[in-house]
Amino acid sequence: MKILVINAGSSSLKYQLFDMENEAVMAKGLCERIGINGSVLTHKPTGSEPVKYVEDMPDHVAAIKLVFKALTASNGGVIKDMSEINAVGHRVLHGGDKFSESIVIDEKVKAAIRECIPLGPLHNPANLMGIEACEKIMPDVPQVAVFDTAFHQTMPPKAYMYAIPYEYYEKYKIRRYGFHGTSHRFISARTLELLGHPENARVITCHLGNGSSIAAIKDGKCVDTSMGLTPLEGLPMGTRSGSIDPAIVGIISENEKLSAAEVVSILNKQSGVLAISGVSSDFRDIEDAVAKGNERAKLALEMFEYEIVKYVGSYIAALGGLDALVFAGGIGENGPETRESIVNQLHTFGLKIDAEKNKARGKEVDITGEGSSAKIFIVPTNEELMIARDTKNLIAAR
Repeated sequence: MKILVINAGSSSLKYQLFDMENEAVMAKGLCERIGINGSVLTHKPTGSEPVKYVEDMPDHVAAIKLVFKALTASNGGVIKDMSEINAVGHRVLHGGDKFSESIVIDEKVKAAIRECIPLGPLHNPANLMGIEACEKIMPDVPQVAVFDTAFHQTMPPKAYMYAIPYEYYEKYKIRRYGFHGTSHRFISARTLELLGHPENARVITCHLGNGSSIAAIKDGKCVDTSMGLTPLEGLPMGTRSGSIDPAIVGIISENEKLSAAEVVSILNKQSGVLAISGVSSDFRDIEDAVAKGNERAKLALEMFEYEIVKYVGSYIAALGGLDALVFAGGIGENGPETRESIVNQLHTFGLKIDAEKNKARGKEVDITGEGSSAKIFIVPTNEELMIARDTKNLIAAR
């Protein structure tokens, strides 16, 4: 079975084609500047050199057609024709409280995704464009939606409710939803395998990158997570502020003569470690600046690590202990200094890291130090594979 995984943005489209016989990636690529002059597709067949297509992509339908052209081309193609693709799995950002698991797409599912647009105004419309483009080009091929929010639907009300007038929850579904759910599900499932599937295992997964979130997981189910109604809540990130006093929005709005929407845009796009460091939203640039003695860059990194320590500490309390702490994402998988700093600040809980094993980058490693109270792992995340697996299982069950 061959599964195409698609992650559609407003002007971009990422894809991977999997051969599910061995879960191998046959090819992957990125369409950029969809609907904008200078659109380009970079197609990367596994084991071969990338191939670039500089062609107009006025919309997502054109982008999908170009993807199929690349997948079947004599130069860089990996299949003979589109009939070899058995199903398409789509990443969908927001499923609200409507979906607690992945689902085969039909008109009702698309309608529900549309209803969640107010909760995910930047992503859900683009996700729908990707779905409808595939339906138009390959109408007989089943499509599956895999939601970023689904894994966190096991949170109890005490974790997902906000202490604001209850009518706002009833009217507008304002509550914590959490994101990166597909990643947290993949990481935690692999961690349970590494632990030998003990009963009631208490795991904290740290998905750390330009966007970062942490989840508290008990017996494979999420009980709390750091992101909220939107991905803005939680840790300070590349350009997102993370959790702040809500009154700040009003103060900035009044003094800078900006609308609430404009302030929220600043909190999403001009804040986080970019704003504190004054250097970059890329943690690699910030680490380079720290090495050169940049104090603001140092502060940005310290703030990021400090908030992680606070979340992990509170989640250990919420879980009643800890069996495994897991690092994933671009920083989590490739930031040995950050991992070591975080674990060292958690020493009061008995966590210890092996400095030598912690030098690893981008691969699965047990980095638990001698005498540690819980296991510590690096588990590279693979959201695309998780989407492909869900798609395969749902199509096989039909």
